[in-house]
Amino acid sequence: MQEVRIPLQAVRGRGVATALAHRFVRDTREAVDDGWEAYVEEGDGPAPPTTRVHFETAKSAICANDSPDIYFDLSVNPYRGCEHGCVYCYARPTHSYLNLSPGLDFETQIIAKHNIAQLLRDELGRPSHVPQLINIGSATDCYQPVERELQLTRGLIEVMRDMRHPFSIITKSAGVERDLDLLAPLAAQRLTAVYVTITTLDPALARRMEPRAAAPHRRLRTIRTLAEAGIPVGVSVAPQIPFITEDMEQVLCAAHEAGARSAFYTVLRLPWELNPLFRQWLELHYPQRAARVLARVQDLHSLDPAQRAAGKVYGSDFATRMKGSGLWADLLRQRFAASCRKLGLNRQRTELDLTQYRAAYARNQGCLF
Repeated sequence: MQEVRIPLQAVRGRGVATALAHRFVRDTREAVDDGWEAYVEEGDGPAPPTTRVHFETAKSAICANDSPDIYFDLSVNPYRGCEHGCVYCYARPTHSYLNLSPGLDFETQIIAKHNIAQLLRDELGRPSHVPQLINIGSATDCYQPVERELQLTRGLIEVMRDMRHPFSIITKSAGVERDLDLLAPLAAQRLTAVYVTITTLDPALARRMEPRAAAPHRRLRTIRTLAEAGIPVGVSVAPQIPFITEDMEQVLCAAHEAGARSAFYTVLRLPWELNPLFRQWLELHYPQRAARVLARVQDLHSLDPAQRAAGKVYGSDFATRMKGSGLWADLLRQRFAASCRKLGLNRQRTELDLTQYRAAYARNQGCLF
């Protein structure tokens, strides 16, 4: 009997369509059509996957990186996995280390580090700690929906406030507005800045690509709210996806009008399991342009013919992985630079104050200096 593969179906409210097996699993299962598909009545299909939160007792809070293409060396991430479900998220493959799928599991099985705030307080209080910029939310969004109840990110901000330690936040959620009472005073002391990611202004595209993140117009309102509160705010137009996100200039213009004064971008990266996941998403939503998109991504990463023939679409070299290299990467860089010059973005760098940090504050001790 000939095997018939079941066509991919979009899962409502989720970014990807399958629980793709991760790279460490030995046994895989594939669904096949058993002949009953034509007789399924409305309402008989499987229920949409629900979100489950698992609590983890973390062993450390601060993560260090030595990547020259990342503007911060230290970061804190209160969550693993992200319910926003962004199909392009480079953090998806990290769920493989938890024996979970980088596909649906990444956006439905959320790991919350319940002790993260106390860990951060302990680590910042060590005499050996040297103050430098710490980013909150570099891997997964620190203001994803579960933060409304757990408030782990707020706990981290309170530790930073108590320690007078500078930090930045990256998010695509309007939830950051909840913490204006903490962020505004810290911004006045030059201790914090916020960056809001807006990938596109097209609401239909955003809903397909990042289904549970805030709508584009809502993120613009968040930028305006932060700016009016005196908080330095920038916009991230990342990632740039060829033939999919084609409105970079319009995003920068709208963000500047809302109050953003800095901007940055990256190009699409497809490490490990993200490669087949993104291919599935393209075939599901944009089948007619899927081949063109992947070919241009290969161009952006200057892959040679042998790498292309092997199906590789991503170059992981530290020097080029974020912005790409070659002709198309140069054109993208020129577009971004020209828009920033026209709008006045990135004219002044936000320098946070490292001199206010005192380790003694972690132990509720006073400080004479």
